[in-house]
Amino acid sequence: MAIILREATRCDIPAIARVHVKTWQTTYRGILPDEFLKNLSYERRENSWHQVFENASKDKNFTYVAQNRSGEIVGFANGGLERTGNVVYQGELNAIYILKSDQQKGIGRTLYRAVVQRLAQMQIHSMLVWVLEKNPACQFYDIFGGRIIDKKEIEIGGTNLAEIAYGWIYK
Repeated sequence: MAIILREATRCDIPAIARVHVKTWQTTYRGILPDEFLKNLSYERRENSWHQVFENASKDKNFTYVAQNRSGEIVGFANGGLERTGNVVYQGELNAIYILKSDQQKGIGRTLYRAVVQRLAQMQIHSMLVWVLEKNPACQFYDIFGGRIIDKKEIEIGGTNLAEIAYGWIYK
């Protein structure tokens, strides 16, 4: 499958929001309440992404999109500086989502590597990602050699969940 990887622009926000909502609805079914997932809104997610883009230079974050042959955005990844001041893991993979129909095609690997390369350009050689412990994509992080380095409890949609952090240090 031919995928075009490029840095996202503000024009991509509606498509990023669509992928974000759809992937939450498929990935987190059975983990988060159905009513919560049903009520996810493209408009609210777009507003969140406008904030991400608005603060990108201040927050030193970036977003890549993956497009299929017909130009449809089927995945994205957002990365940048680690957000809590962790002294060991200075970079963070804030989000990586690929539509269910486009998973298992190497898109995640391509997006992951793009984030790692961009962090390296910023002289950052370590990274973490926070992910729900029950997320079926945890195996993706295992494949790339991520080590579980932390765990915390969070609340989403009225449900208490465990979130784990995978970490990488690159030489």
